[in-house]
Amino acid sequence: MSKLTDVPKRILIGRALRSDRLGETLLPKRIALPVFASDPLSSVAYAPGEVLLVLSIAGVTAYHFSPWIAVAVVVLMFTVVASYRQNVHAYPSGGGDYEVATTNLGPKAGLTVASALLVDYVLTVAVSISSGIENLGSAIPFVVEHKVLCAIGVIVLLTLMNLRGVKESGSLFAIPTYVFVFGVFTMIAWGAFRGLVLDDTMRAPTADYVIKPEHQGLAGFALVFLLLRAFSSGCAALTGVEAISNGVPAFRKPKSKNAATTLAMMGLLAVTMFCGIIALAAATDVRMAENPATDLLHNGVPLGGDYVQNPVISQVAEAVFGKGSFLFIILAAATALVLFLAANTAYNGFPLLGSILAQDRYLPRQLHTRGDRLAFSNGIVLLAGAAALLVGIYGADSTRLIQLYIVGVFVSFTLSQTGMVRHWNRHLATEKDQAKRRHMIRSRAINAFGAFFTGLVLVVVLLTKFTHGAWVALLGMVIFYATMTAIRKHYDRVAAEIAAPDGPSDDLVRPSRVHSVVLISKIHRPTLRALAYAKLMRSDTLEALSVNVDPAETKALREEWERRGIDVPLKVLDSPYREITRPIIEYVKSLRKESPRDAVSVIIPEYVVGHWYEHLLHNQSALRLKGRLLFTPGIMVTSVPYQLQSSEAAKRRARRQQDWNAPGSVRRGPAQVRSKESTERKS
Repeated sequence: MSKLTDVPKRILIGRALRSDRLGETLLPKRIALPVFASDPLSSVAYAPGEVLLVLSIAGVTAYHFSPWIAVAVVVLMFTVVASYRQNVHAYPSGGGDYEVATTNLGPKAGLTVASALLVDYVLTVAVSISSGIENLGSAIPFVVEHKVLCAIGVIVLLTLMNLRGVKESGSLFAIPTYVFVFGVFTMIAWGAFRGLVLDDTMRAPTADYVIKPEHQGLAGFALVFLLLRAFSSGCAALTGVEAISNGVPAFRKPKSKNAATTLAMMGLLAVTMFCGIIALAAATDVRMAENPATDLLHNGVPLGGDYVQNPVISQVAEAVFGKGSFLFIILAAATALVLFLAANTAYNGFPLLGSILAQDRYLPRQLHTRGDRLAFSNGIVLLAGAAALLVGIYGADSTRLIQLYIVGVFVSFTLSQTGMVRHWNRHLATEKDQAKRRHMIRSRAINAFGAFFTGLVLVVVLLTKFTHGAWVALLGMVIFYATMTAIRKHYDRVAAEIAAPDGPSDDLVRPSRVHSVVLISKIHRPTLRALAYAKLMRSDTLEALSVNVDPAETKALREEWERRGIDVPLKVLDSPYREITRPIIEYVKSLRKESPRDAVSVIIPEYVVGHWYEHLLHNQSALRLKGRLLFTPGIMVTSVPYQLQSSEAAKRRARRQQDWNAPGSVRRGPAQVRSKESTERKS
């Protein structure tokens, strides 16, 4: 079994890393930017389109509101970035929004934030990959025809890349992210030059289409509601901002400073690209519709179900660069790649948050375990499974998935910034230094404005998106919250039950006697070894126990026992229904019932085999017995192994592999960082 699992595992994720090499996986800013900011940077590929899709409900005349919506998104982005720069300096340990809310608002608020973030990370993977598949499908029809299969394939590929480790995956992701940013800025600059200097006429491929409005002549409250809904869709550009505050421990020192700088770089790049694409979409007359088959008309005729609506960024690139041009192809490929890689923000945020929650006993402890490559492998696999399930349910349709989006991230934004206000209030109550007080007051003002603004946007998102799918995200948050609460209660209950008492207790009282029972099926080497071991224990009572399921075999066993003169009494239990487990369990329980203060030690001979298929042929009765005996109080179960020759081959394989961890090794807690001296020597 070891060989069967080791070789593919090493090929897929690489050689295992020692715990003291954790410091080598920390990220410089140039790698941290694509690792943690690929989500907000890539969202400019679909966020402008979502704005235009909503505005199209009122017809093309509503498109003139798009610049104002872009301005509102920009103000919100800068507010959130400024607020989170305070977070990374105040809480550099990596808990992010969860730690801020828990520390300042209480465990329930912290758990609410954690639930929101976990849901949002799953949606980030599903939305980003589905959108990337749609962008790639505009050039490769096969991808569109098999959207779900291709999307799940990309999830599997990203999972394997992240299992190789944060730094290694970050290096792979950096090139397409930077190519995408360069391509978008080149498109904006060249489009501005052509329009403003050369006075060229640039037209999108949909410029001649007419939008059939669902609701014509909207005014008053209806128009305001439509604009708020368009704004909430544009806020998709802010998803992933919180990942940097959650991932501060992954940065190189000085961690907080590097994280804050990366936040500022990410915010500036994202808003510039978002505004540039919105402006070019208006200049090139891009047309989008929620139901393009019926609502987009060409010469008065609907386009029909065969029409594939390309994303805004693809239409703008075609208008600026020309269809099929070198730069158009480069940008299209980079856009699809970066949308796939945008999921990497979640692949770094979800496992890290899961590890922190596991440490706080809100999630299973296995999520706090680092894998072979010092990544939180269990969290990565859990995220991939949840995202693949969501992609399958929603058919890899980004328009449907994005309606579930954003709710979770604005819940965490609002509670986090509210918690930061209380954080500064608490510190201001004791701080006497005037310079530090001025800095705290300024930071509190930034966080207070951030809490107000993001809270307002949360209300808008809930009002405008609830019936369009946001209720599913809220339901997911409730399920996560209830599950984590139940897990914490279980861990607390177990901890209280097994806590060592300060005074005398029954656990400290020595048993009056030990009654040892050696289970016997026939007389062979494993049996003789188990009997020899049992005699060594010097129990008060020692007996051999067998079950009579075949009278001929039982008779032969008695005769052999007497012939050998074994000085241990043999007791045979009748089993008219040929059961083995039940008679032994009932007999052991009767011993405990007769002498409650006695300890009963059940000794089971077992074969040790060297091949995986041999496990299917041996020890099945022993496994069933041990499983049942575990639930019987006062019973101690001891396995006495007997190594068969095939196990020697396994022993030799294990000796060859002793320099690295075998699959399934249990790892606990964060890896130990190298000593200061070795770190200084390396630097």
